[in-house]
Amino acid sequence: MPEAPSWSTRRAVVIGGSMAGMLAAAAVKDHVESVEIIEAYDLPAGPEPRTGVPQAVHIHWLQTAGAEAIDALLPGSVDVLLAAGAHRIPVTTDMVIHSPEGWYRRWQRATHYVITASRDLTDFVVREQVMKDPRVGVRTRTRVVGLLGDRRTVTGVRILAADGTEAELHADLVIDAGGRGTRMPQWLNGLGITGLTEEQVDSGFAYASRIYRAPVPTRGWPVVGVQADPLLPQPGTAGGILPIEGDRWHVSLMGGPGGHPTPDAEAFEPFARTLRHPLIADLLEHAEPLTDVSVTRTTANRRYHYERLRPWPEGLVALGDSVAAFNPVYAQGMSVAALGALALRDLLSAGPGPGLARRAQRAIARPVDAAWALAVGQDIHFPTTRGKRPNLADRLLHRYVSRLSRTATGSFRAATALTDVLSLQAPPTSLVRPGVLLTALVGPLRAPSDGPTFTPSERMLLDRLDAAGTDGE
Repeated sequence: MPEAPSWSTRRAVVIGGSMAGMLAAAAVKDHVESVEIIEAYDLPAGPEPRTGVPQAVHIHWLQTAGAEAIDALLPGSVDVLLAAGAHRIPVTTDMVIHSPEGWYRRWQRATHYVITASRDLTDFVVREQVMKDPRVGVRTRTRVVGLLGDRRTVTGVRILAADGTEAELHADLVIDAGGRGTRMPQWLNGLGITGLTEEQVDSGFAYASRIYRAPVPTRGWPVVGVQADPLLPQPGTAGGILPIEGDRWHVSLMGGPGGHPTPDAEAFEPFARTLRHPLIADLLEHAEPLTDVSVTRTTANRRYHYERLRPWPEGLVALGDSVAAFNPVYAQGMSVAALGALALRDLLSAGPGPGLARRAQRAIARPVDAAWALAVGQDIHFPTTRGKRPNLADRLLHRYVSRLSRTATGSFRAATALTDVLSLQAPPTSLVRPGVLLTALVGPLRAPSDGPTFTPSERMLLDRLDAAGTDGE
Protein backbone atom coordinates (compact mmCIF):
# COMPACT_ATOMS: atom_id res chain seq x y z
CA MET A 1 0.00 0.00 0.00
CA PRO A 2 1.45 3.44 -0.91
CA GLU A 3 2.57 5.52 2.02
CA ALA A 4 1.16 8.95 2.84
CA PRO A 5 3.11 11.79 1.24
CA SER A 6 6.43 12.60 2.87
CA TRP A 7 6.66 16.36 3.26
CA SER A 8 10.40 16.27 3.96
CA THR A 9 11.27 15.74 0.27
CA ARG A 10 8.40 17.30 -1.61
CA ARG A 11 7.81 17.15 -5.32
CA ALA A 12 4.70 18.40 -7.14
CA VAL A 13 3.42 17.58 -10.60
CA VAL A 14 0.93 19.88 -12.33
CA ILE A 15 -1.18 18.50 -15.18
CA GLY A 16 -1.55 21.22 -17.82
CA GLY A 17 0.33 24.40 -18.67
CA SER A 18 -2.88 26.41 -18.73
CA MET A 19 -3.55 29.56 -16.72
CA ALA A 20 -4.84 27.32 -13.93
CA GLY A 21 -1.76 25.10 -14.22
CA MET A 22 0.64 28.02 -13.99
CA LEU A 23 -1.22 29.45 -11.00
CA ALA A 24 -1.18 26.02 -9.36
CA ALA A 25 2.60 25.96 -9.78
CA ALA A 26 2.78 29.45 -8.28
CA ALA A 27 0.72 28.24 -5.32
CA VAL A 28 2.98 25.32 -4.41
CA LYS A 29 6.47 26.39 -5.53
CA ASP A 30 7.45 27.89 -2.17
CA HIS A 31 6.41 24.71 -0.34
CA VAL A 32 8.15 22.04 -2.42
CA GLU A 33 11.61 21.33 -3.71
CA SER A 34 10.47 21.10 -7.33
CA VAL A 35 7.39 21.52 -9.52
CA GLU A 36 7.06 19.88 -12.92
CA ILE A 37 4.31 21.02 -15.29
CA ILE A 38 3.20 18.40 -17.82
CA GLU A 39 1.86 20.06 -20.97
CA ALA A 40 0.51 18.31 -24.07
CA TYR A 41 1.66 21.01 -26.50
CA ASP A 42 4.56 23.39 -27.02
CA LEU A 43 4.33 26.65 -25.09
CA PRO A 44 4.80 29.86 -27.09
CA ALA A 45 7.82 32.03 -26.35
CA GLY A 46 5.79 35.24 -26.32
CA PRO A 47 2.21 36.56 -26.08
CA GLU A 48 1.02 34.31 -28.88
CA PRO A 49 -1.81 31.77 -29.25
CA ARG A 50 -1.34 28.60 -27.23
CA THR A 51 -2.60 25.34 -28.72
CA GLY A 52 -5.47 23.85 -26.77
CA VAL A 53 -7.05 27.15 -25.67
CA PRO A 54 -9.90 27.75 -28.15
CA GLN A 55 -11.53 30.21 -25.76
CA ALA A 56 -8.54 32.56 -26.09
CA VAL A 57 -10.08 34.11 -29.21
CA HIS A 58 -12.97 35.48 -27.13
CA ILE A 59 -13.02 38.41 -24.73
CA HIS A 60 -11.54 37.90 -21.27
CA TRP A 61 -11.11 39.95 -18.17
CA LEU A 62 -9.89 39.47 -14.65
CA GLN A 63 -12.38 40.31 -11.94
CA THR A 64 -11.09 42.31 -8.96
CA ALA A 65 -10.80 39.21 -6.79
CA GLY A 66 -8.98 37.31 -9.53
CA ALA A 67 -6.46 40.07 -10.15
CA GLU A 68 -5.78 40.39 -6.43
CA ALA A 69 -5.35 36.61 -6.12
CA ILE A 70 -2.81 36.56 -8.98
CA ASP A 71 -0.90 39.41 -7.36
CA ALA A 72 -0.87 37.53 -4.06
CA LEU A 73 0.50 34.43 -5.79
CA LEU A 74 2.90 36.31 -8.07
CA PRO A 75 3.56 39.76 -6.58
CA GLY A 76 3.82 42.51 -9.17
CA SER A 77 2.24 40.49 -11.98
CA VAL A 78 -0.67 42.88 -12.51
CA ASP A 79 1.76 45.81 -12.83
CA VAL A 80 3.72 43.80 -15.42
CA LEU A 81 0.49 43.10 -17.28
CA LEU A 82 -0.48 46.78 -17.24
CA ALA A 83 3.00 47.81 -18.41
CA ALA A 84 2.59 45.40 -21.34
CA GLY A 85 -0.55 47.22 -22.45
CA ALA A 86 -3.42 45.74 -20.43
CA HIS A 87 -6.11 48.10 -19.13
CA ARG A 88 -7.33 48.61 -15.56
CA ILE A 89 -10.99 49.55 -15.93
CA PRO A 90 -12.73 51.06 -12.89
CA VAL A 91 -16.19 49.60 -12.26
CA THR A 92 -18.66 51.10 -13.06
CA THR A 93 -16.88 54.38 -13.77
CA ASP A 94 -15.57 53.29 -17.16
CA MET A 95 -18.31 50.91 -18.25
CA VAL A 96 -21.16 51.52 -20.69
CA ILE A 97 -23.44 48.57 -19.96
CA HIS A 98 -27.00 47.97 -21.13
CA SER A 99 -28.55 45.43 -18.76
CA PRO A 100 -32.03 43.94 -19.15
CA GLU A 101 -33.10 46.51 -16.56
CA GLY A 102 -31.55 49.54 -18.25
CA TRP A 103 -28.26 51.43 -18.63
CA TYR A 104 -26.00 51.21 -15.60
CA ARG A 105 -24.96 54.57 -14.24
CA ARG A 106 -21.23 55.37 -14.37
CA TRP A 107 -20.59 56.17 -10.74
CA GLN A 108 -17.47 58.28 -10.23
CA ARG A 109 -16.70 56.48 -6.97
CA ALA A 110 -15.03 53.38 -8.35
CA THR A 111 -15.28 50.51 -5.86
CA HIS A 112 -13.90 47.71 -8.06
CA TYR A 113 -11.99 47.19 -11.28
CA VAL A 114 -11.40 44.67 -14.05
CA ILE A 115 -8.19 44.00 -15.99
CA THR A 116 -8.71 43.67 -19.75
CA ALA A 117 -6.16 42.26 -22.17
CA SER A 118 -5.93 39.57 -24.79
CA ARG A 119 -5.86 36.08 -23.28
CA ASP A 120 -2.53 35.50 -25.04
CA LEU A 121 -0.92 38.42 -23.18
CA THR A 122 -2.40 37.46 -19.82
CA ASP A 123 -1.23 33.86 -20.22
CA PHE A 124 2.25 35.00 -21.24
CA VAL A 125 2.74 37.39 -18.32
CA VAL A 126 1.63 34.80 -15.77
CA ARG A 127 3.72 32.07 -17.43
CA GLU A 128 6.83 34.28 -17.45
CA GLN A 129 6.43 35.13 -13.77
CA VAL A 130 6.02 31.47 -12.82
CA MET A 131 8.85 30.11 -14.97
CA LYS A 132 11.37 32.57 -13.48
CA ASP A 133 11.52 30.34 -10.44
CA PRO A 134 14.26 27.72 -10.85
CA ARG A 135 12.17 25.22 -8.89
CA VAL A 136 9.56 25.16 -11.67
CA GLY A 137 10.09 23.18 -14.86
CA VAL A 138 7.86 22.18 -17.75
CA ARG A 139 7.77 19.00 -19.85
CA THR A 140 6.03 19.79 -23.15
CA ARG A 141 4.55 17.48 -25.80
CA THR A 142 3.74 15.03 -23.04
CA ARG A 143 0.37 13.75 -21.84
CA VAL A 144 -0.71 12.38 -18.49
CA VAL A 145 -2.53 9.09 -19.12
CA GLY A 146 -3.20 7.92 -15.58
CA LEU A 147 -2.58 8.25 -11.86
CA LEU A 148 -0.24 6.18 -9.72
CA GLY A 149 -1.34 4.96 -6.32
CA ASP A 150 -4.67 3.79 -4.97
CA ARG A 151 -7.93 5.14 -3.55
CA ARG A 152 -6.14 6.30 -0.38
CA THR A 153 -3.04 7.97 -1.81
CA VAL A 154 -1.93 9.23 -5.23
CA THR A 155 1.83 8.93 -5.65
CA GLY A 156 2.38 10.31 -9.14
CA VAL A 157 1.28 10.04 -12.77
CA ARG A 158 1.85 7.91 -15.85
CA ILE A 159 3.01 10.00 -18.79
CA LEU A 160 3.11 9.44 -22.54
CA ALA A 161 5.76 11.29 -24.54
CA ALA A 162 5.40 12.43 -28.15
CA ASP A 163 7.54 9.51 -29.33
CA GLY A 164 5.08 7.03 -27.79
CA THR A 165 7.18 6.04 -24.78
CA GLU A 166 5.38 5.72 -21.46
CA ALA A 167 6.92 6.33 -18.05
CA GLU A 168 6.05 6.82 -14.39
CA LEU A 169 6.61 10.16 -12.71
CA HIS A 170 6.44 10.01 -8.92
CA ALA A 171 5.31 12.97 -6.84
CA ASP A 172 4.02 13.82 -3.39
CA LEU A 173 1.35 16.13 -4.81
CA VAL A 174 -0.45 15.90 -8.16
CA ILE A 175 -2.58 18.87 -9.28
CA ASP A 176 -4.99 18.42 -12.17
CA ALA A 177 -5.35 21.66 -14.12
CA GLY A 178 -6.16 19.94 -17.40
CA GLY A 179 -9.19 22.10 -18.18
CA ARG A 180 -12.51 21.11 -19.74
CA GLY A 181 -10.91 18.01 -21.24
CA THR A 182 -9.82 16.58 -17.89
CA ARG A 183 -9.73 12.80 -17.53
CA MET A 184 -9.95 12.95 -13.75
CA PRO A 185 -13.37 11.22 -13.45
CA GLN A 186 -12.06 8.22 -15.42
CA TRP A 187 -8.80 8.15 -13.45
CA LEU A 188 -10.70 8.16 -10.16
CA ASN A 189 -12.79 5.24 -11.39
CA GLY A 190 -9.57 3.42 -12.14
CA LEU A 191 -8.55 3.87 -8.50
CA GLY A 192 -11.90 2.50 -7.34
CA ILE A 193 -13.34 5.90 -6.37
CA THR A 194 -16.94 6.15 -7.58
CA GLY A 195 -20.00 8.25 -6.87
CA LEU A 196 -18.73 11.48 -8.43
CA THR A 197 -21.55 14.01 -8.96
CA GLU A 198 -21.52 16.06 -12.15
CA GLU A 199 -23.75 19.02 -13.01
CA GLN A 200 -24.17 20.50 -16.46
CA VAL A 201 -26.30 23.47 -17.44
CA ASP A 202 -26.13 24.49 -21.09
CA SER A 203 -27.81 27.62 -22.41
CA GLY A 204 -26.73 26.67 -25.94
CA PHE A 205 -25.05 30.02 -26.58
CA ALA A 206 -22.44 30.38 -29.31
CA TYR A 207 -19.70 33.01 -29.45
CA ALA A 208 -18.25 34.86 -32.41
CA SER A 209 -15.25 37.11 -31.84
CA ARG A 210 -13.01 39.42 -33.78
CA ILE A 211 -10.26 41.97 -33.05
CA TYR A 212 -10.46 45.51 -34.46
CA ARG A 213 -8.16 48.49 -34.66
CA ALA A 214 -9.89 50.94 -32.33
CA PRO A 215 -10.95 54.26 -33.93
CA VAL A 216 -10.38 56.09 -30.64
CA PRO A 217 -7.56 56.10 -28.04
CA THR A 218 -8.12 53.00 -25.91
CA ARG A 219 -6.42 54.24 -22.73
CA GLY A 220 -9.30 55.32 -20.51
CA TRP A 221 -11.91 54.13 -23.02
CA PRO A 222 -14.79 52.25 -21.38
CA VAL A 223 -15.85 48.65 -21.64
CA VAL A 224 -19.04 48.46 -23.71
CA GLY A 225 -21.61 45.72 -23.25
CA VAL A 226 -25.15 44.81 -24.24
CA GLN A 227 -26.48 41.99 -22.07
CA ALA A 228 -29.00 39.32 -23.03
CA ASP A 229 -32.48 39.33 -21.52
CA PRO A 230 -33.61 35.74 -20.85
CA LEU A 231 -37.24 36.81 -20.54
CA LEU A 232 -37.60 38.02 -24.12
CA PRO A 233 -39.35 35.63 -26.53
CA GLN A 234 -36.63 35.73 -29.21
CA PRO A 235 -33.24 34.00 -28.91
CA GLY A 236 -30.97 35.70 -26.38
CA THR A 237 -28.20 37.84 -27.84
CA ALA A 238 -25.39 39.81 -26.23
CA GLY A 239 -22.10 41.45 -27.05
CA GLY A 240 -19.12 43.27 -25.64
CA ILE A 241 -16.18 45.44 -26.62
CA LEU A 242 -13.06 45.38 -24.45
CA PRO A 243 -10.08 47.69 -24.94
CA ILE A 244 -6.92 45.56 -25.06
CA GLU A 245 -3.22 46.13 -25.70
CA GLY A 246 -2.06 47.64 -28.97
CA ASP A 247 -4.89 50.19 -29.32
CA ARG A 248 -7.28 47.40 -30.23
CA TRP A 249 -10.82 46.40 -29.40
CA HIS A 250 -11.64 42.78 -28.70
CA VAL A 251 -15.25 42.18 -29.71
CA SER A 252 -17.41 39.17 -28.89
CA LEU A 253 -21.00 38.58 -29.96
CA MET A 254 -23.17 35.85 -28.46
CA GLY A 255 -26.44 34.24 -29.44
CA GLY A 256 -28.63 31.40 -28.26
CA PRO A 257 -30.16 28.56 -30.28
CA GLY A 258 -32.06 29.98 -33.22
CA GLY A 259 -29.86 33.07 -33.18
CA HIS A 260 -26.27 31.84 -33.31
CA PRO A 261 -23.63 34.11 -34.85
CA THR A 262 -21.63 32.62 -37.71
CA PRO A 263 -17.97 32.75 -38.83
CA ASP A 264 -19.00 34.81 -41.87
CA ALA A 265 -17.10 38.11 -41.63
CA GLU A 266 -19.77 39.88 -43.69
CA ALA A 267 -22.42 38.86 -41.14
CA PHE A 268 -20.54 39.92 -38.00
CA GLU A 269 -21.53 43.57 -37.84
CA PRO A 270 -25.11 42.96 -39.07
CA PHE A 271 -25.45 40.45 -36.22
CA ALA A 272 -24.26 43.13 -33.79
CA ARG A 273 -27.15 45.28 -34.99
CA THR A 274 -29.65 42.62 -33.86
CA LEU A 275 -28.72 43.02 -30.18
CA ARG A 276 -31.12 44.72 -27.79
CA HIS A 277 -29.39 48.01 -28.61
CA PRO A 278 -27.36 48.84 -31.77
CA LEU A 279 -24.52 50.54 -29.86
CA ILE A 280 -21.86 47.92 -30.64
CA ALA A 281 -22.74 47.90 -34.34
CA ASP A 282 -22.61 51.72 -34.39
CA LEU A 283 -19.12 51.69 -32.86
CA LEU A 284 -17.82 49.00 -35.21
CA GLU A 285 -18.76 51.12 -38.23
CA HIS A 286 -15.70 53.24 -37.40
CA ALA A 287 -13.29 50.39 -36.51
CA GLU A 288 -10.96 48.41 -38.75
CA PRO A 289 -11.17 44.61 -38.54
CA LEU A 290 -7.80 42.97 -37.99
CA THR A 291 -8.74 39.28 -37.79
CA ASP A 292 -11.20 36.80 -39.15
CA VAL A 293 -14.23 35.78 -37.09
CA SER A 294 -13.77 32.86 -34.67
CA VAL A 295 -16.76 30.91 -33.40
CA THR A 296 -17.07 28.66 -30.34
CA ARG A 297 -20.11 26.66 -29.27
CA THR A 298 -18.66 25.05 -26.13
CA THR A 299 -20.23 27.31 -23.53
CA ALA A 300 -21.96 24.91 -21.12
CA ASN A 301 -21.53 25.30 -17.39
CA ARG A 302 -20.07 22.00 -16.10
CA ARG A 303 -19.03 21.10 -12.59
CA TYR A 304 -17.61 18.06 -10.80
CA HIS A 305 -18.26 17.90 -7.05
CA TYR A 306 -14.93 16.46 -5.98
CA GLU A 307 -15.35 18.04 -2.57
CA ARG A 308 -18.22 15.63 -1.83
CA LEU A 309 -16.30 12.44 -2.59
CA ARG A 310 -15.35 9.99 0.14
CA PRO A 311 -12.69 8.83 0.12
CA TRP A 312 -10.57 11.53 -1.48
CA PRO A 313 -6.96 10.40 -1.95
CA GLU A 314 -4.07 12.15 -0.28
CA GLY A 315 -1.70 13.77 -2.74
CA LEU A 316 -4.33 14.77 -5.32
CA VAL A 317 -5.93 18.17 -6.00
CA ALA A 318 -7.99 19.48 -8.93
CA LEU A 319 -8.65 23.13 -9.75
CA GLY A 320 -9.66 25.50 -12.53
CA ASP A 321 -11.79 24.22 -15.41
CA SER A 322 -10.98 20.67 -14.30
CA VAL A 323 -13.38 21.31 -11.42
CA ALA A 324 -15.82 23.76 -12.98
CA ALA A 325 -16.09 25.44 -16.36
CA PHE A 326 -18.47 28.35 -16.87
CA ASN A 327 -20.31 30.06 -19.68
CA PRO A 328 -17.64 32.58 -20.79
CA VAL A 329 -20.11 35.47 -20.88
CA TYR A 330 -19.73 35.85 -17.12
CA ALA A 331 -15.92 36.28 -17.25
CA GLN A 332 -15.25 34.09 -14.22
CA GLY A 333 -12.93 31.27 -15.29
CA MET A 334 -9.49 32.86 -14.80
CA SER A 335 -10.53 34.53 -11.56
CA VAL A 336 -12.00 31.35 -10.07
CA ALA A 337 -8.81 29.47 -10.98
CA ALA A 338 -6.70 32.15 -9.28
CA LEU A 339 -8.85 32.06 -6.14
CA GLY A 340 -8.61 28.27 -6.03
CA ALA A 341 -4.83 28.39 -6.37
CA LEU A 342 -4.64 31.00 -3.62
CA ALA A 343 -6.72 28.79 -1.33
CA LEU A 344 -4.29 25.92 -1.97
CA ARG A 345 -1.29 28.12 -1.21
CA ASP A 346 -2.84 29.32 2.05
CA LEU A 347 -3.47 25.75 3.19
CA LEU A 348 0.13 24.82 2.42
CA SER A 349 1.33 27.89 4.31
CA ALA A 350 -0.69 26.86 7.33
CA GLY A 351 1.10 23.51 7.32
CA PRO A 352 0.16 20.48 5.23
CA GLY A 353 -0.24 17.20 7.10
CA PRO A 354 -2.94 14.52 6.84
CA GLY A 355 -6.11 15.46 4.99
CA LEU A 356 -4.52 18.34 3.08
CA ALA A 357 -5.90 17.25 -0.30
CA ARG A 358 -9.45 16.93 0.99
CA ARG A 359 -9.24 20.30 2.77
CA ALA A 360 -7.85 21.86 -0.40
CA GLN A 361 -10.68 20.47 -2.52
CA ARG A 362 -13.23 21.95 -0.14
CA ALA A 363 -11.46 25.31 -0.14
CA ILE A 364 -11.29 25.31 -3.95
CA ALA A 365 -15.03 24.60 -4.06
CA ARG A 366 -15.91 27.83 -2.22
CA PRO A 367 -15.13 30.33 -5.02
CA VAL A 368 -16.61 27.79 -7.45
CA ASP A 369 -19.85 27.84 -5.45
CA ALA A 370 -20.17 31.61 -5.82
CA ALA A 371 -19.37 31.68 -9.55
CA TRP A 372 -21.64 28.70 -10.21
CA ALA A 373 -24.57 30.37 -8.48
CA LEU A 374 -24.09 33.48 -10.63
CA ALA A 375 -23.70 31.71 -13.97
CA VAL A 376 -26.34 29.03 -13.53
CA GLY A 377 -28.70 31.41 -11.74
CA GLN A 378 -28.82 33.43 -14.97
CA ASP A 379 -28.56 30.72 -17.61
CA ILE A 380 -31.43 28.57 -16.32
CA HIS A 381 -33.88 31.33 -17.27
CA PHE A 382 -33.19 31.07 -21.01
CA PRO A 383 -35.95 28.85 -22.50
CA THR A 384 -33.42 26.84 -24.55
CA THR A 385 -31.29 25.83 -21.54
CA ARG A 386 -30.73 22.13 -20.93
CA GLY A 387 -29.73 20.45 -17.69
CA LYS A 388 -31.84 22.41 -15.25
CA ARG A 389 -35.04 24.42 -15.30
CA PRO A 390 -35.91 27.16 -12.81
CA ASN A 391 -38.18 26.21 -9.92
CA LEU A 392 -40.37 28.63 -7.96
CA ALA A 393 -37.51 29.68 -5.69
CA ASP A 394 -35.27 30.33 -8.71
CA ARG A 395 -37.93 32.48 -10.34
CA LEU A 396 -38.55 34.48 -7.17
CA LEU A 397 -34.82 35.04 -6.71
CA HIS A 398 -34.47 36.11 -10.34
CA ARG A 399 -37.29 38.62 -9.89
CA TYR A 400 -35.58 40.01 -6.80
CA VAL A 401 -32.16 40.27 -8.48
CA SER A 402 -33.80 41.96 -11.48
CA ARG A 403 -35.37 44.50 -9.13
CA LEU A 404 -32.01 45.05 -7.46
CA SER A 405 -30.38 45.45 -10.88
CA ARG A 406 -33.01 48.00 -11.88
CA THR A 407 -32.35 49.80 -8.60
CA ALA A 408 -28.62 49.75 -9.40
CA THR A 409 -29.24 51.91 -12.48
CA GLY A 410 -29.89 54.78 -10.07
CA SER A 411 -28.54 53.71 -6.67
CA PHE A 412 -24.86 53.60 -5.75
CA ARG A 413 -25.54 51.29 -2.83
CA ALA A 414 -27.35 48.74 -5.01
CA ALA A 415 -24.68 48.98 -7.70
CA THR A 416 -21.94 48.35 -5.14
CA ALA A 417 -23.77 45.36 -3.65
CA LEU A 418 -24.13 43.79 -7.08
CA THR A 419 -20.54 44.55 -8.05
CA ASP A 420 -19.26 43.01 -4.80
CA VAL A 421 -20.81 39.73 -5.93
CA LEU A 422 -19.99 39.97 -9.65
CA SER A 423 -16.34 40.72 -8.83
CA LEU A 424 -16.28 37.54 -6.68
CA GLN A 425 -15.47 39.54 -3.55
CA ALA A 426 -18.72 38.69 -1.76
CA PRO A 427 -20.99 35.62 -1.84
CA PRO A 428 -24.38 35.81 -3.60
CA THR A 429 -26.05 35.51 -0.18
CA SER A 430 -24.83 39.04 0.57
CA LEU A 431 -27.55 40.31 -1.78
CA VAL A 432 -30.22 39.36 0.74
CA ARG A 433 -28.74 41.21 3.70
CA PRO A 434 -31.32 43.52 5.35
CA GLY A 435 -29.65 46.70 4.09
CA VAL A 436 -29.58 45.46 0.49
CA LEU A 437 -33.17 44.23 0.71
CA LEU A 438 -34.24 47.69 1.89
CA THR A 439 -32.30 49.33 -0.94
CA ALA A 440 -34.09 47.13 -3.49
CA LEU A 441 -37.43 47.93 -1.88
CA VAL A 442 -36.82 51.68 -2.10
CA GLY A 443 -35.75 51.42 -5.74
CA PRO A 444 -33.51 53.72 -7.82
CA LEU A 445 -32.84 57.15 -6.33
CA ARG A 446 -31.98 58.73 -9.68
CA ALA A 447 -33.81 58.66 -12.98
CA PRO A 448 -32.51 55.98 -15.39
CA SER A 449 -30.55 56.96 -18.46
CA ASP A 450 -32.41 56.69 -21.75
CA GLY A 451 -29.32 55.86 -23.80
CA PRO A 452 -25.62 54.98 -23.76
CA THR A 453 -23.83 56.67 -20.87
CA PHE A 454 -20.83 58.18 -22.64
CA THR A 455 -19.04 61.10 -21.03
CA PRO A 456 -18.96 64.47 -22.84
CA SER A 457 -15.34 63.89 -23.96
CA GLU A 458 -16.16 60.39 -25.25
CA ARG A 459 -19.23 61.73 -27.02
CA MET A 460 -17.11 64.42 -28.65
CA LEU A 461 -14.74 61.77 -30.05
CA LEU A 462 -17.66 59.76 -31.39
CA ASP A 463 -19.25 62.85 -32.95
CA ARG A 464 -15.98 63.55 -34.76
CA LEU A 465 -15.98 60.00 -36.10
CA ASP A 466 -19.55 60.40 -37.31
CA ALA A 467 -18.68 63.71 -38.97
CA ALA A 468 -15.60 62.22 -40.64
CA GLY A 469 -17.69 59.33 -41.90
CA THR A 470 -20.27 61.70 -43.33
CA ASP A 471 -17.60 63.82 -45.04
CA GLY A 472 -16.11 60.70 -46.64
CA GLU A 473 -19.38 59.64 -48.25
